[in-house]
Amino acid sequence: LRTIAAAALALAPLLAACNPDTLTEAERKQVAALSLAALAPLPPDPTNRVADDPAAAALGEALFFDTAMSPSGTVACGTCHQADRQFQDGLPLGKGVGTTDRRTMPIAGAAYSPFQFWDGRADSLWAQALWPMEEAREHGGTRAFYVRVVAQKYRDAYEAVFGPLPDIAGLPPAAGPKGTAAERAAWEALDGGRQDGVNRAYANIGKAIAAYERTLLPAETRFDRFAAALAAGREPEGDARFSDLETEGLKLFLGSANCVTCHNGPRFTDDHFHNTGVPQAAGLPEDHGRAQAVPLLLSDPFNCQGPYSDAPGRCDELRFMIREGEELERAFKTPSLRGAAGRAPYMHSGQIATLEDVVAHYSAAPAAPSGHSEVNPITLTDRGRAALVAFLKTLE
Repeated sequence: LRTIAAAALALAPLLAACNPDTLTEAERKQVAALSLAALAPLPPDPTNRVADDPAAAALGEALFFDTAMSPSGTVACGTCHQADRQFQDGLPLGKGVGTTDRRTMPIAGAAYSPFQFWDGRADSLWAQALWPMEEAREHGGTRAFYVRVVAQKYRDAYEAVFGPLPDIAGLPPAAGPKGTAAERAAWEALDGGRQDGVNRAYANIGKAIAAYERTLLPAETRFDRFAAALAAGREPEGDARFSDLETEGLKLFLGSANCVTCHNGPRFTDDHFHNTGVPQAAGLPEDHGRAQAVPLLLSDPFNCQGPYSDAPGRCDELRFMIREGEELERAFKTPSLRGAAGRAPYMHSGQIATLEDVVAHYSAAPAAPSGHSEVNPITLTDRGRAALVAFLKTLE
């Protein structure tokens, strides 16, 4: 729903919009480009040699849903990424062992994105999978802990995919560079070779989970059936037929509301990071978004240039990404709008309660708490706002 063009537009109801024939040729091309039919094949991940290995995906699925993958025995990846909630949780802030500062992001189609998380601090699905496991408020564990769990529960499946696990005899039950003082001290007490063995096995855990997550793709929606009918040159029928209001919303989305500027392509996201003037969440530390993530990404040993990547020379996104500048301040990733109507509340920390409030936010275009918002105000009629919301619900 972002608009870049500076304008204040009074938008009257589009009375003839209910008829698909009122769509211009340019609009029809845009509809086709947004349809799942236009989704390209899943790009390979050369940094993960088992990315498309069914055995790795089966292991990753088991790990994804296993609450043994937390010292408390209560948290799995699937705790927040719930299969019956679009692999999200419907909460303003993710809840694992504790409560985090940001919303849980859905996973379907995430393998198409070069950067993961709201701030992009991971440059692959497998690197992303490793962050929550060591985060004290999410899984709350350490690298040594997870390697021991896999050795005890999944040794055969792991070794069939990756080869031998490191020897866990004498390995501390909890040791890692991001844990408590005692856990960090236990990690430092390990020699470099032992640390490397644990790191490599830990990276492989992430690669298996990523192989499973790559199988999670966006589902067909009413919009896709509408687009398919247009592409076939036939009148949309059944639930593929849009109401007057939904078609009006589509035309606004593609046109004067400029939503498609950022929410484009078959996943309705440009995968980039933008400051859109979203307010700071009350009671949480100031969040600088992409600006604070870049140093974390560059220093991460599990990034695509690190020693645990299977193709460290193939990192164009990381090599050429913007590393500094005001445009990074409070810039957050454009989320996909597929299924968004069922994922309230909205924004990176659940600051906005409803789709109607989201439309109002982008219409008003408030100043950013820090940095510079890319959004400029537009004027929408009440019907125009309702039309945009109606259209977004066709992506459910």
